[in-house]
Amino acid sequence: MTDPRRAVEAVWRIESARVIAGLARVVHDVGLAEELAQDAFVVALEQWPESGVPDNPGAWLMATAKHRAIDLLRRRTRYERKLQELGRDLEVRQQAAEPDLDAALDDPIGDDLLRLVFIACHPVLSTEARVALTLRLLGGLTAAEIARAFLVSEPTVAQRIVRAKRTLGARGVPFELPAPAELAERLASVLEVIYLIFNEGYSATAGDDWMRPALCEEALRLGRILAGLMPQEPEVHGLLALMEIQASRTRARTGPSGAAVLLPDQDRRRWDRLLIRRGLEALGRAEALGGAFGPYALQAAIAACHARAPAPEDTDWERIAALYQVLAHVSPSPVVELNRAVAVGMAAGPAKGLEVVDKLASERALQGYPQLPAVRGDLLAKLGRLDEARQAFQRAAVLTRNERERALFLDRAAACGPGASTT
Repeated sequence: MTDPRRAVEAVWRIESARVIAGLARVVHDVGLAEELAQDAFVVALEQWPESGVPDNPGAWLMATAKHRAIDLLRRRTRYERKLQELGRDLEVRQQAAEPDLDAALDDPIGDDLLRLVFIACHPVLSTEARVALTLRLLGGLTAAEIARAFLVSEPTVAQRIVRAKRTLGARGVPFELPAPAELAERLASVLEVIYLIFNEGYSATAGDDWMRPALCEEALRLGRILAGLMPQEPEVHGLLALMEIQASRTRARTGPSGAAVLLPDQDRRRWDRLLIRRGLEALGRAEALGGAFGPYALQAAIAACHARAPAPEDTDWERIAALYQVLAHVSPSPVVELNRAVAVGMAAGPAKGLEVVDKLASERALQGYPQLPAVRGDLLAKLGRLDEARQAFQRAAVLTRNERERALFLDRAAACGPGASTT
């Protein structure tokens, strides 16, 4: 027999974004819309153990929340009429909105959800606030789940969410899609947030786990929804392609004990071929829409080179290096240059790669980035400069806050020997 509480929680995770989005358009307040949706959730927890889980639980939650929204609007209108505030305008608005409320809230996922995506990822919010609000409203995660995923305290996450809602209200952010002139900037913010969530799941910044697959799954779910809502936007498909292909390696990225396994050492038979196929299809859609040179599509094309190689030695490193060169032009950053150094080292030899890395030594953005000394250590080891390589890996181990990554760097340092050098 289905556990009613687990059923409610599962339905909430799936349906909450649609319910909140539909309500927010009517009440013009994201925070209030979430409260109304949560009220419906509480009613379900009270009633379903007695009445059983309805045949269409998502529709049940929507109907319950909708009735509460209608009651709220009626109470608000009566109250404001008594105070003679906004009298005629509110009355006209209420008369116009209420007859259409049933149809509006029962619409399938569409513009309302897309509006919610752009509100949760609004540039007026800090990056941390956008991530927390997106996972809360669109992912259905609790503050405790978000806190656990990002290794911060639950009160910190709760405060971020509350402040984000207050900021949206104080700034008067409308519940509408951005104008065409603003779409590119706003969409870039949405894609940035989704990829940030994915990256934190793919390579955890800190803690005991190399990966947090649940975050990757949430980001993929959001990316797939966005691709369905904005099918003509090439970079949406580019990001989805990148996440699908990278996620295909999940099972191969850790060993039996949870230890990190780097790309060259992964058992490619464990890569998820379905995710690779979906990623390549999404990449094809991005390119067909004219997005071959978008930053996410370019990264997806790089990931595709790895996905298409049956074995590490079959990887087309020259193409990868060329793609990174284009990416560095389209979206310049020290991290892109560092990744290009790896590709150059594989395509043209470690000495060439080291030349690129050494030019990055003074980059302020990379001073605390553990991958800089790690990449340098790898190239030095390939050149036989083992003392320097060991020191680089030890430096990387000091900089990282992830225990699995630290163990990996220390293992690489130990492999370079106690002090011998072949130079």
